Amino acid sequence: MGDIAVAEKKRMGVFERYLTLWVGLCIVVGTTIGNVWPQVADGLSKFTYAQISIPVAILIWLMIYPMMLQIDFASLKRVGERKQGLIVTTVTNWLIKPFTMYAIAWFFFNIVFRHWIPVDLGREYLAGAVLLGAAPCTAMVFVWSYLADGDPAYTLVQVAGNDLILLFAFAPIVMFLLGLTDVVVPYDTVILSVVLFVVVPLVAGWITRTQLIKRHGTEWFSNEFLPKFGPTTIVALLATLVIIFIFQGETIVSNPLHILLIAVPLTIQTYLIFAISYGWGCAWKLPHAVAAPAGFIGASNFFELAVAVAIALFGLSSGATLATVVGVLVEVPVMLSLVWIAKRTTRFFDSANA
Repeated sequence: MGDIAVAEKKRMGVFERYLTLWVGLCIVVGTTIGNVWPQVADGLSKFTYAQISIPVAILIWLMIYPMMLQIDFASLKRVGERKQGLIVTTVTNWLIKPFTMYAIAWFFFNIVFRHWIPVDLGREYLAGAVLLGAAPCTAMVFVWSYLADGDPAYTLVQVAGNDLILLFAFAPIVMFLLGLTDVVVPYDTVILSVVLFVVVPLVAGWITRTQLIKRHGTEWFSNEFLPKFGPTTIVALLATLVIIFIFQGETIVSNPLHILLIAVPLTIQTYLIFAISYGWGCAWKLPHAVAAPAGFIGASNFFELAVAVAIALFGLSSGATLATVVGVLVEVPVMLSLVWIAKRTTRFFDSANA
């Protein structure tokens, strides 16, 4: 009974809980600046290198680096303890999720919404959805797992393994699916994006984590050092979103309905992937504490990476970038609903493992 009481008291931080609100405010602020002071966008456009916005690249590094500090690759020593859970996670994330995202987004942007979204713009939105679908969650899954009483040790193992696969699988999957959309992007640009926004912060995070734990211990690192990066991540994310919407101002004003239309396939995809992985975990009689995080990591997205790659490939004012940002907009309310579902279906796992 005490455990239940403790679990019920679990809460998200203010930033995570109201992320949708903050994103909405960023849309208003960025769109207003973009339309009232267009010279701001012109000024920001000057700070680019190899089609990558330098200010945005710095901000994205400030978002991703703190996430990578949380990844403990030493946890991979436990990879063999719960093989079935890792099979569910890996198969769902890399053999199912990217392709269902493509299929669902293609269906809505090309058939259901064809009267509201121009063909060329729909192709860009589809490209953004592809980037989201190929980037399963890295950081926020810890939050969702915690709220749903998931096994934190297992969550750490699956995130570490997922990040290693991401290094090699993200670029080929993105190139393949973008090719199906008739969107041609340079392979070296995709590779460069992965190196800049995954490899570099991942290695930097690993080195920092290893050295600091060696000097000060795990408890100091987790309780004293990591919390210092909370405000950095928040400010960097919000600043990035404002800059994006400064460039998206004209599109938003001309097509305000598009944000809702983009959200439809992204939301359907999220529920579908959770149903597949979570249901699979139940069918395999996995413990609820393993099945829940397995469902969350696929349902949620590494939207920071998707946004970064969309900007690098298509630019700040592209439909692809807008689609990835809508992924940020729907992330919290949809995932909180899945946490609610997971906490209220524990009995099915209890009976399955009886």
